[in-house]
Amino acid sequence: MTDNSPFASRPLIPRPVTAVAGDTAGLVLTASTRVSADPDARGTLTWLQRELGAATGLPLATGDETSSQIRLSVDPGAGLGREGYRLIVDDEGALVVGNDPAGVFYGAQTLRQLLPADAYRAAPLGGTEWTLPAGSVTDAPRFAWRGAMLDVARHFLPKREVMRFVDLMAAHKLNVLHLHLTDDQGWRVEIRRYPKLTERGSWRTRTQQGCATPPVFDDRPHGGFYTQEDVREIVAHAAARHVTVVPEIDVPGHSQAAIHAYPELGECGRIPVGTQWGVFEEVLAVTDEVLEFYRGVLDEVVELFPGPYVHVGGDECPKAQWRSSPSAQRRIKEEGLADEDELQSWFIRQLDAHLTARGRRLVGWDEILEGGLLERDGAGGGGRAGISPGATVMSWRGEEGGVAAARAGHDVVMSPTRTSYLDYRQSDAADEPVRVGTLLRTEDVYLAEPVPEGLTDEEAAHVLGAQVNVWTEHVDTPRRLDYMVFPRLSAFAEQVWSTGERDYAEFEPRLRGHLERLDAAGVEYRPLEGPRPWQTRPGVVGWD
Repeated sequence: MTDNSPFASRPLIPRPVTAVAGDTAGLVLTASTRVSADPDARGTLTWLQRELGAATGLPLATGDETSSQIRLSVDPGAGLGREGYRLIVDDEGALVVGNDPAGVFYGAQTLRQLLPADAYRAAPLGGTEWTLPAGSVTDAPRFAWRGAMLDVARHFLPKREVMRFVDLMAAHKLNVLHLHLTDDQGWRVEIRRYPKLTERGSWRTRTQQGCATPPVFDDRPHGGFYTQEDVREIVAHAAARHVTVVPEIDVPGHSQAAIHAYPELGECGRIPVGTQWGVFEEVLAVTDEVLEFYRGVLDEVVELFPGPYVHVGGDECPKAQWRSSPSAQRRIKEEGLADEDELQSWFIRQLDAHLTARGRRLVGWDEILEGGLLERDGAGGGGRAGISPGATVMSWRGEEGGVAAARAGHDVVMSPTRTSYLDYRQSDAADEPVRVGTLLRTEDVYLAEPVPEGLTDEEAAHVLGAQVNVWTEHVDTPRRLDYMVFPRLSAFAEQVWSTGERDYAEFEPRLRGHLERLDAAGVEYRPLEGPRPWQTRPGVVGWD
């Protein structure tokens, strides 16, 4: 590719496997430009006409294969690999061929990046020449799981903003949205057989601001939830963009909101929905009635979310209440468990069996490894059954949990705090809002390696991919979400999509060009040089 070619001037993110400039002027889009698609690519055709039609003001009418300048097709025999595509542009037209419908969609996303940044606007500005520079791109992702977790439990995000987040994920070729729907501070999904979960559990009386001691509160009530119709709309919106939505119902800790709605679920009677941040002693009881309650919750969840995965949390579960609970101690004795850690594992196994019987795969944070959750080898381990072979571990407390799970034959999604927590501070400057966690710059996200060292090839094959997490204790508006997520999500997209060595010095100029697209799309990202004055939060105390 020559450095001065129009093709080379378009910064592609994530970096494709190959990109070669052509030797013609390229394709100019006009009012007479037609687009076509074979039956398996019509979803992308609809998306392309809507998005580019809005930005350019061009009709982009549907034509047939012979009359269309832009053609989309699926060809599993093209040797492109899962989610792979080939894009070819010359002065006669543009062709996108995908291995599957997802591949066509990602090829169309690259086609959009070849246009001026105004292709990301919602209405035409006028005066722009819409030229696709000549060239060819052949591409496919490195990992199958390219995810982002969005915590809507701590601060509720309206449906329209969730779908906007999906659009931005799809623009970066990410394909898994993990929705953290329940926690101590709120329950966010309608469960019709248990209406109090949202009637009582979806709002709190006040909200802690920052991490000062003693805590400082905003005394406005906060709440919200998604109706089942809202969920179906979000899921359909995501599916049209080849994004799978993974719901999380967090158990047996982080359950104050559920216990507030139904006090019989807990060990201590009625408690309020949480108003502070942190880890709290209140946990679910481990009775048959509680298990049946959550089986009922999961039955509705699997109806709402048709993807293969359901996340059950399993993280940060204190054991103090179980140690003094007659019913918990009775369960330990009846099941022949060693201690409260094995009791948590037993609880998770019951839900795993329920999901497996319904054709779904359980996902949990790496604490689900504790207490003998993984299948024992029978040599001194008593042969106790572990989680099903399809259960997946999400490794957040460093890489150790992912390594242990991969070596035991379980699939893994890597999400270590050090490189994956987008609520963590982006610089050590005093005006960085709200400074929590360890330093995580865009460069740090970009250079992180998802596959831990020391795994054999067979073990490494269990690493499905990686995920960044957006915890929202201190992210209370869509503007704040934009600031914390971008441009670090752009760097993460290249981490999980692109193969080969990564050099931040090579990436940063492309990223600066990509920021023009985010500007056009209205994303209020953090500038690489630091926050704008209105993005700071003076006086809100964080933590290290």
